[in-house]
Amino acid sequence: MPLSLNRRALLRAGAAAVAAPYFWVPARAGEGVWFTRTVGPFVEVETTAGRIRGGHDRGALAFKGIPYAGSVSGRNRFKAPPKVTPWAGVRDATRLGPPAMQGPGTTYGEHEAAYSEDCLVLNVWTPAVTDGAKRPVMVYCHGGGFTTGSGGQRIQDGARLAATYDVVVVATNHRLGLLGYLYLGDLGGADYATSGNQGILDIIAALGWVKDNIATFGGDPGNVMVFGESGGSAKTCAIMAAPAAQGLFHKAGMQSGPLLRAQPKDVATETTRRVLAAFDIAPKDHARLLEVPAEKFVALQLAAEKGQGPLTVATREWQANHPAPPPSVAALRAPKPGNWGPVVDGTVLPTHPFDPVAPALVAHVPLLIGAMRDEAAFFERDHPDFFHMDAAALTAHVQRAFGDDAGRILATYRQTRPDATPVEQGIAIETALSMGSGTATLADRKAAQPAPVYRYRNDFQSNIAIKGTDWTLRAGHAIDISITFLNTEMPDLQGDGPGLVDTAKAVSGYFTSFAHTGVPSAAGQPAWPKYDTRDRAVMLLNSQCRVAQDPDGAEREMWQALGA
Repeated sequence: MPLSLNRRALLRAGAAAVAAPYFWVPARAGEGVWFTRTVGPFVEVETTAGRIRGGHDRGALAFKGIPYAGSVSGRNRFKAPPKVTPWAGVRDATRLGPPAMQGPGTTYGEHEAAYSEDCLVLNVWTPAVTDGAKRPVMVYCHGGGFTTGSGGQRIQDGARLAATYDVVVVATNHRLGLLGYLYLGDLGGADYATSGNQGILDIIAALGWVKDNIATFGGDPGNVMVFGESGGSAKTCAIMAAPAAQGLFHKAGMQSGPLLRAQPKDVATETTRRVLAAFDIAPKDHARLLEVPAEKFVALQLAAEKGQGPLTVATREWQANHPAPPPSVAALRAPKPGNWGPVVDGTVLPTHPFDPVAPALVAHVPLLIGAMRDEAAFFERDHPDFFHMDAAALTAHVQRAFGDDAGRILATYRQTRPDATPVEQGIAIETALSMGSGTATLADRKAAQPAPVYRYRNDFQSNIAIKGTDWTLRAGHAIDISITFLNTEMPDLQGDGPGLVDTAKAVSGYFTSFAHTGVPSAAGQPAWPKYDTRDRAVMLLNSQCRVAQDPDGAEREMWQALGA
């Protein structure tokens, strides 16, 4: 089985290898028991668009499915979100709103509505309303790459964080996939100048809603942290580079999803041409895309994720002008048509998010950034053969993926990890490629600015077994979501192994204190030093955390030298 670094899922969205949905083990409540149900006594508050009614959720107040913008279907498809339409009376906000259009079975929210193109709603969890308090606001961008997910997934329910740490938590639904990132700027002209970044503009609109409304919910609009995991982290990267978002947030957090580069316009336009061809629409008739049922865009995406369908078939013109380079790290990182994600359009994103430097727009925004130690155990979970590799198989796979770069990569890992098995070395190589090297590079570039950077590696090991192997997920991708949100009682990727509760207390404490003050701290855990390119201090998160200086430094230097 080839390493995941050869799979389309690892290539989607350029440097952020985060497209594969992380929703593997759905949180299942016992019969008649709801983990995140909103119950009475009910509470009413006034927003700028109308009055809403919420309720109680595990020690906090919860308001769900609140519209923060208007309809983005019909003639508003592929455009910036319009203002929300005010309503009369009291709107029920005790149940989740609709997630964005996506494939089936990819969200796990309590009482979650059906997928809808009109999905621009958000959820708020707070200790109290209209009390005049100025609590930090933590705005979460959900994961699932740029393809799946919702702000209502159980394990990211914000009630526990709000009640335990006196913060206000907000989570948004926003456009995904081709409906969120299809670029029509070169074909559709001025009417579609902001297309290609619809999903990012949605999150920015939600931040505008926070600025206008969050004081009513006990939050401080002058102390807003934007953060996310996996695709949510990549979205955070794009938001940090978007001029329209500046002044709407004051801190940022990135978990396992460094987006250094976005889609170039020419690559994004080629993807659009393939979409048009798939629907038998001439480029000059692009307006007919407004008539295509939303479900057909999702079907195109699902085929592309399997390496099938019109998006994966190269046009002759593109193929002639962009011949496939030989295998290498650089070739693997190169953007390719048929994918979707934020676009460097010159308007919403004037530049790549973090290449070649961090955006000057966020020079004074503190950043908390990190990744899981064994990210790739998750990405390979459906390929048991990977976990039975011997040294010869690992060599063959790395050579196939990296060509002339393979020798240096293998030599480095055999020197730095002489006692590791071939599977462990393979996991480490793929983890560095998918998340680790980009995380280090982004932290380096952000550390060149005045605001502090705090970098971590999460080492907590899940005991969830990987079917057909003697492996568990270990410190794999996405096991930290429930840990960060203090929702470890919900069955999911984190498992139920020793040290789980203490790890959750440490991680949630660090994240929420960062939201409060810009400096992460946690009871009973070590002080967290700032990250710089001299010492490269990294907090190793676990039930008992510790600080390490440039862990895996030789590997980091090798990947950065290869351009990863």
